[in-house]
Amino acid sequence: MVSKKKWSVCVIGAGPSGLVAARELRKEGHRVVVLEQKHDVGGQWLYDPNIEKEDPLGQTKFLDVHSSIYTSLRLLSPREIMGYTDFPFFVKEGPGRDPRRFPGHKELWLYLKEFSVHFGLRELIRFNTRVEYVGMLDGSCGGLNDVGSEEVVVEEVFDAVVVANGHYSHPRLPSIKGMDTWKRKQMHSHVYRVPKAFQNQVVVVVGNSLSGQDLSMELAGVAKEVHISARSQNTLTEGFSTVISKYENLHLRPQIKSLEEDGRILFVDGSFVVADAILYCTGYTYSFPFLDTKGTVAVEDNRVGPLYHHTFPPSLAPSLSFVGIPRKIIAFPFFESQGKWIAQVLSGKRKLPSPDDMMHHIHQFYRQREADGIPKRDTHDIIHFEVRAEVNQSQS
Repeated sequence: MVSKKKWSVCVIGAGPSGLVAARELRKEGHRVVVLEQKHDVGGQWLYDPNIEKEDPLGQTKFLDVHSSIYTSLRLLSPREIMGYTDFPFFVKEGPGRDPRRFPGHKELWLYLKEFSVHFGLRELIRFNTRVEYVGMLDGSCGGLNDVGSEEVVVEEVFDAVVVANGHYSHPRLPSIKGMDTWKRKQMHSHVYRVPKAFQNQVVVVVGNSLSGQDLSMELAGVAKEVHISARSQNTLTEGFSTVISKYENLHLRPQIKSLEEDGRILFVDGSFVVADAILYCTGYTYSFPFLDTKGTVAVEDNRVGPLYHHTFPPSLAPSLSFVGIPRKIIAFPFFESQGKWIAQVLSGKRKLPSPDDMMHHIHQFYRQREADGIPKRDTHDIIHFEVRAEVNQSQS
């Protein structure tokens, strides 16, 4: 019979990954505290229209605005695959509800709020509490300072820390000659909410990702001209190419060569446009400004590592773990699998390999990704349930 240990665990973030991790930890009998910097649950899905105080390019260490959700955003995945395994994302009737299969962002936030109430998670959460520092004590315990709504600094020690702060908040920006001296409006899509601010302007949208395409079409309805700058036009879908052809003021441009002080934006093919604003739809980077592991865990070219199955840093496991690092996944069930794994490792139901074996596995994974031609920055783009497979194997 396995002797189960009960840990005191701090979960950082009350978004989709933090909420389900907290539930699984408590299910295993651990003492759980969730620290959430905002006033409610939801993380990225807690829409925040108050972006005035935020750096337009999001280059401060601690961001005032966490959510990157814009007003018109709808889900890209159907609701039936978005929910947790035992709490389906069903259609709910009533005022303000969105019954569509691909609903708006508010509907998903309401779902997360209902999840937190249904499982009694709100009593575990300290809202309006920003984590300033997380470090190790005696090589195993998590020490942290957190700042509350009245800026009162509190220091606490936990047996373990689970980092679940998301990865769609801290902008990743390109390096373009003249960015620092270009005097006109520059902003990242992190602080974009509505197109009104671009009325009758000439706008250059950098990046043709899904958000770049979505916002370009939205801006075309109010802007004088919209120019989409893409590194490669070969990545454009046939559908989006067709959409572009339907807008007289929507133009496709190659990569930007430089920004000139007179307002011109020069492209690599020698063409240029005089623009009023640049909107960077260039994605996000992983950021843990509060975390001090003495270099054990680092973010290099958007790779967080070393992490065993994107979750445990070998030399600090199981006292430190991460939930929600992977991308391009069916997110909520994956987070649930990670939460179960962490909770059961801490309680002794599951065992991790030795630190050396975990590092060996990580290096093998890196070599395989490289052999497959996957850039380092896409290390955490996965398409199947690696962690769930790991948990199932450990049960046998």
